Amino acid sequence: MPNRFLAAVSLLVFGIVLAAGRAAAEDRIELHSRPGIVQPILYVPASAPVASAILFPGGGGAIAGVRNNFLLRVRGEFAAQGISVAVIDVPSDRADLSKEFRASADAAADAAVVVAFLKTKAGVPVWLVGTSNGSISAANAAARLGPSQIGGVVLTSSVWSGGMDLVPLTPIAVPTFIVHNRDDQCRHSPADGAAPALATLTNAPAKELLLVSGGDSRGNPCGALSHHGYLGIENQVVPPVVAWIKSHNAPAH
Repeated sequence: MPNRFLAAVSLLVFGIVLAAGRAAAEDRIELHSRPGIVQPILYVPASAPVASAILFPGGGGAIAGVRNNFLLRVRGEFAAQGISVAVIDVPSDRADLSKEFRASADAAADAAVVVAFLKTKAGVPVWLVGTSNGSISAANAAARLGPSQIGGVVLTSSVWSGGMDLVPLTPIAVPTFIVHNRDDQCRHSPADGAAPALATLTNAPAKELLLVSGGDSRGNPCGALSHHGYLGIENQVVPPVVAWIKSHNAPAH
C-alpha cells in the first residue's frame, strides 16, 4: 500500500512538473497607442519564436470579462509551439469593444502598435488571430494594415451574421485561415457562413477553410464554454492553426 501511495504521489508530482513546464511566463504591458491612449496587452513570449500572434478574444474584448475565452485558454499552447503571443485588451478610452469599434480605423491603429511592439521582440512575421467578435477586430486590422505589417490572419468562430458584415474581406491581401465548428449553435456564427466568406477573399495569396466537429457545450451557445468556443476539442483547432501559420510564414517586413 505505501509503495502504491508513493507511486501515485510521484505520478502526480510528475504531472505537475509537466504542466508547469508547458506554462509560459506572461507580462501585462501598457503600450502607447493613439494620442493619450494606452493599449494594454498580455505578452507571452516563445523561447525561440518563428512567428508572433496578436490574439483578439471575443465578447466585449476585456480580458477580465472573458477569462474562459477560447484564445485565452490556449494562449500558452501557441507560445509552447514557437509563436509568441500578445493578447490584446481594451484600450484606455473604452470599457469594452463594440462591434462598430472593432471595425474602426482606431481599432486598427491600436493593433498596429501591438504589431510594432512584437517586431521589437523578434524579427518574425506577426499574425492576427481572432475568435467570435474578435474575428471582426482581426479581419479589420488585416484589411487596414496589409502585408507590409502583418504575415497573415486566422478567423475562428466568426460572427458571420453578427458583425463580420462591418468589415469587407476583399481588401485582405495576406494568407487567411478560417476555422469553424460545424456544430456551432450560436445564431451569430452559422457554420454555413464560412464558405461564402472564404470565396470573397479574392486578394488573399493563400486561403483555406477548416471545419471541425463536436466538443462540449455548457449553457450559452454563443459563450466560450460551448461548441462556439471549441470546448473539449481545442486539440482539433490549435495544432492546425499553428501548422498553417508556420507553413505560410513569410519573412517579416
